[in-house]
Amino acid sequence: MKPDPVNPTPNESSEPTIKPKVPLAIEDALTAAVMGALALITFINVLVRYFTDQSFAWTEEISVFLMIVLALVGGSIAFARNHHIRIEFFVNKCNPQQQRWLGEFAAWLGALMFFALAILSARLVWDQYEYEEISPAIGVPQWWYSIWLPLLSLVIGLRLIGLWMRTRKSS
Repeated sequence: MKPDPVNPTPNESSEPTIKPKVPLAIEDALTAAVMGALALITFINVLVRYFTDQSFAWTEEISVFLMIVLALVGGSIAFARNHHIRIEFFVNKCNPQQQRWLGEFAAWLGALMFFALAILSARLVWDQYEYEEISPAIGVPQWWYSIWLPLLSLVIGLRLIGLWMRTRKSS
């Protein structure tokens, strides 16, 4: 059977068979809640704009914040399930042992990047807290929005370490 270039079958040898110890239901529920909040806020804003020719200024600020949270939580889910975006053209040409090693190396590099992002964004949050920056539309402290970047980056880094550990155990 000829492989489909549009929908290639996933490489089964690179998938860890051991499930994560921390349940993914946490991220799944958070994703559903954030998407529901985004839909509700957008729907309310559309109704208000349609019937009154006015707009809630705060909806854009909250929506941008929620989309960032959604992207980070979605990234955590993708890494935990080993369904993240990767370039497999060269990896698929390797033997299973090399594929496993490349997967482990990618997990370590990703974890390193997200731990660095957590540290650097924590410094940003501290500066926002220290200098009492406020958000433009609502006027709440800016760090209320920014604190989620280092926290969720740390979660993604930990999920990548978990992926590495499950990959090591499954082989």
